[in-house]
Amino acid sequence: MLRIRPFRKGVDEEIYVSVYNSAFLDYDDVRSVTVQEVQTLEKAPSYNLEGLLIAEWDGQTAGMVQALVDEFREEKKGFIQSLAVLPEFRRRGIAKKLLLKAIESLKNRGMEVAGAWAQTDRVSCVHLYESLGFKRVRTSSLMKGSLTEKSKIEVSEAVTVREANLKHDEDVALINRLDNEAFREHFNYRPVTLEETEYMLFEMPWYRHQKAWFAVLTGQPVGYVIAGIDAGLNEEKHTKYGWILDIGVLKPFRRQKIGLTLIRGAMRYLISLGMEKALLYVDNQNPTGAIKLYERVGFEVLHSNVVYELHLAQ
Repeated sequence: MLRIRPFRKGVDEEIYVSVYNSAFLDYDDVRSVTVQEVQTLEKAPSYNLEGLLIAEWDGQTAGMVQALVDEFREEKKGFIQSLAVLPEFRRRGIAKKLLLKAIESLKNRGMEVAGAWAQTDRVSCVHLYESLGFKRVRTSSLMKGSLTEKSKIEVSEAVTVREANLKHDEDVALINRLDNEAFREHFNYRPVTLEETEYMLFEMPWYRHQKAWFAVLTGQPVGYVIAGIDAGLNEEKHTKYGWILDIGVLKPFRRQKIGLTLIRGAMRYLISLGMEKALLYVDNQNPTGAIKLYERVGFEVLHSNVVYELHLAQ
């Protein structure tokens, strides 16, 4: 009755869209995707279609899962993403069989660890991962803050903020360098290529109106922030959300209100676009203590995710 097969590029994009849009419809931070957006995602520098699997029940599409191997990552760690079963096919064991196939796919490609995540309130998903031996290694959160009264944010008087000119290769390369230097000690870090930074800034289909700024101290760039909006999410969810997409401060310059200065600038930009709330993702165990910084300026946890790992016996 159940058949699990590889995704066929150029053929199965509509199937991917139908499963994704149905299975993740009730997530706060997820919106419907289009075939064109999926095709754009396929062009991302680190994206790999080899482990994308489709489940069929009696010939009907029932679900999917992605067993992603990142060719740029040196450690033998793969990631399980987009585990989804259509509502009408749930409680038939399909999710478990998809997950087992994804694990097998990672092992067959030489991976030693499988990473995954699940929202803490998705009880069935949490139970499934833990029933197969996945261990909780940390948590991450989606946070939301109000875009009002941001003049109260403490800022550094010593630092100046310069808007990045995204038409200049030098500024795009600087974002890439600061990103890698600021996140070097973070969980799951691996160097981000310049091509990935360019894709994120110019081709990623979800975010538009992106801008970036640098924090400059004594003539030296020491941090950056990127902000933008997902107009499709706002239209679909009837919201006015902006996003702080990325922010980092070099290690020697932390605890000097530089992060606060960058956050205030990003929030003011989102306000200028008519946004009412700002969203961001954070690793709760971030070594910089970033979650406390965000709480300090009024952000609250909207929901949390359990981050899992499974060691794969070869």
